[in-house]
Amino acid sequence: MADGDNGLLESTVTPYQEVLDALSSLITKRTRGDKSNKSVIFDVLFEYLKMLDLDEPISKMKIIHVAGTKGKFNGSTCTFTESILRNCGFRTGLFTSPHLIDVRERFCLDGVEICEEKFLAYFWWCWDRLKEKTDEDIPMPTFFHFIALLAFKIFAAEQVDVVILEVGLGGRLDATNVVQKPTVCGITSLGYDHMEILGHTLGEIAGEKAGIFKHGVPAFTVPQPEEAMQVLEAKASQLDVPLQVVPPMDASLLNGLKLGLEGEHQYLNAGLAIALCSTWLQRTGHLEINYLEQTNSLPEQFIKGLTTASLQGRAQIVPDQCINIESPGDLVFYLDGAHSPESMEICARWFSLAIKEDHQQPTQNYQPQDDVGSSHELVQKYNQGISRKNTTQILLFNCMSVRDPLLLLPNLMNTCASHGVHFKQALFVPNISVYNKVGTHALSPTDLQVDLSWQLTLQRVWESLLHGGDGKNIDTHEEGKDDTEKSVTRYENSTVFPSLPLAIKWLRDSVRENQSVRFQVLVTGSLHLVGDVLRLVKK
Repeated sequence: MADGDNGLLESTVTPYQEVLDALSSLITKRTRGDKSNKSVIFDVLFEYLKMLDLDEPISKMKIIHVAGTKGKFNGSTCTFTESILRNCGFRTGLFTSPHLIDVRERFCLDGVEICEEKFLAYFWWCWDRLKEKTDEDIPMPTFFHFIALLAFKIFAAEQVDVVILEVGLGGRLDATNVVQKPTVCGITSLGYDHMEILGHTLGEIAGEKAGIFKHGVPAFTVPQPEEAMQVLEAKASQLDVPLQVVPPMDASLLNGLKLGLEGEHQYLNAGLAIALCSTWLQRTGHLEINYLEQTNSLPEQFIKGLTTASLQGRAQIVPDQCINIESPGDLVFYLDGAHSPESMEICARWFSLAIKEDHQQPTQNYQPQDDVGSSHELVQKYNQGISRKNTTQILLFNCMSVRDPLLLLPNLMNTCASHGVHFKQALFVPNISVYNKVGTHALSPTDLQVDLSWQLTLQRVWESLLHGGDGKNIDTHEEGKDDTEKSVTRYENSTVFPSLPLAIKWLRDSVRENQSVRFQVLVTGSLHLVGDVLRLVKK
């Protein structure tokens, strides 16, 4: 790069950033609720498969296809399923969404996100062929369609034994549904999520999810509300799908161990994962490991898979790296990407129980990071004097404007209150991540162009609930109001910060000023927010 007149070197774009910029160019400007031409757009996927010569490789894949309510159920079930089969000795490919920090998280090989070198190679292989063969009639695929195609290319080239596919959105018209003959399908617990796209009743939502059913391919689900179950059963009957309802896993099957993923709802997901894995083993001829015929014990590989599974951003406890060096355990983030009414209630229950367990057994959920010296020493420091400290609970929240805070915030507040947990302060922030960029693009903490109107609405709802109201007198869909400002908007029990880094700085300063208090911060409402927090606190 040549020097400019001012002597400053131009910044160099890395090969990886170049890929992220290319991916960003595929993000469309349509709103999430735009239903125009979705069937036509889905049908074009088959043209892309031909362009990439992926038809035959996909037809040979041994696929487990999972749909349902995301975050609390879908991702967890897929994670358990992958972990079980990996521990059974199979080479696994796992495709999930969204990512929290790095887009490569969506593509896991043998339980580890794909390395940068391989990702770059497979990306350009797909990109160059599509660029060459697409035209005005068949343009480049949209972002999610492209990464689904990329996943199929990665798993085909890496010759995995099993592919676990998590539906991105819905099911019937999801990019993963180009799979014509999966080995087995699963439908996790259904709830009211993405209603602007999938429908406003559980029946409509179930109909979209059941779109992954294929003729004669066995499917499993968990106990569902009657409205949803009727739709699933009707769709299964039409396609001669043997549909079975799986009960929650019996905790005693783990021989005294705990599931790798936190929360009571995980026993439901684990039960479904066991059924999916057992059926996959049976249908692919691996009869030496089979659980379906047993009810009183689990194979050792299943137990190891269930107890070692891990999933970022769901019921995850992370101490702040910065404060941890000075004062271990005094600022701990409880991260959960809940963003539906049902998952918000589960999240609140998990947080309430986790902070009580943490107080009683300080080291149980404490996770020092590998790059902060000796874990053993930190845990010892953490234990010394921690029981002498008071705790205070803080909420750090944001959600997309298509969500209804009147369905989310009351569930969160009331469930916590029923467990004796009351937030001293609620912090509302915009996400750092922006919808039209992939990667670590961030807004400056001092950016004057941040529109805080949505965060101010969330704050008003919260304040109304705190003071005995129901928040329903607040217009959560005000149009045209532009609250673009730099200043902090503070009430006694809530604050709107113009950026997440400023909120984190406030938390760190508060810890330093109140050294007799431990801060327990629940981060929820958005997986994007959870990813942004992880980026900042793990630095």
